[in-house]
Amino acid sequence: MSNNLDQARKEYTEFQERVKRSVLLDNLSPEVTAAVLKMALEQFGNVVNIEFIPNLNMPYDIPQCALVEMDDPGKANKVIRTMKDFPFMISGMPRPVSAHPAKAEMFTDRPPLPGRKISFRWVEKSNPDFEVAERVKRLCSRHVKESLALAQLQLEEEEKLGKQQEDMVLSNYKKHEMIELLLMDGIAAKLAHRYGIDLSED
Repeated sequence: MSNNLDQARKEYTEFQERVKRSVLLDNLSPEVTAAVLKMALEQFGNVVNIEFIPNLNMPYDIPQCALVEMDDPGKANKVIRTMKDFPFMISGMPRPVSAHPAKAEMFTDRPPLPGRKISFRWVEKSNPDFEVAERVKRLCSRHVKESLALAQLQLEEEEKLGKQQEDMVLSNYKKHEMIELLLMDGIAAKLAHRYGIDLSED
């Protein structure tokens, strides 16, 4: 029995070290993939593992969060500090990503706390705790509806911003295309000669 408890403590200690090396990334775009996250965060250090945490209360396909395990706690802290100072736009989407220290409760594969025993019971309607549980249930239901409304509003705003970015890129492309045509036709050189402007790259 003692050996089993020692093994459980060892596994939980290793898990706690893993938590310290991990970062929770929030507010991710649905366009973001594990490959994109890995490429973006490897400027801070080696990325060991990435696990997306979908918000199961949302009907939208939004992997809003991801747990990213770095190879060192110091590098994980560097990710968090950097993202506090700079808006981190991933995959060209107008959704600044935020970073937070990971917590043990966020991991689906976390081992049980050694020596901890969990008990439960059904609460009868005659029990004073029943009304408290009902109030908590109603509060959670209201929060889910509010979260859905905010998520829908956020998606609509992102679509508008994405369209603005697309229009801006297209407009800039057309300007560069026009300049390129002027240079190729020799019109720019003629105008430069007429007004005494040197177009050489020197």
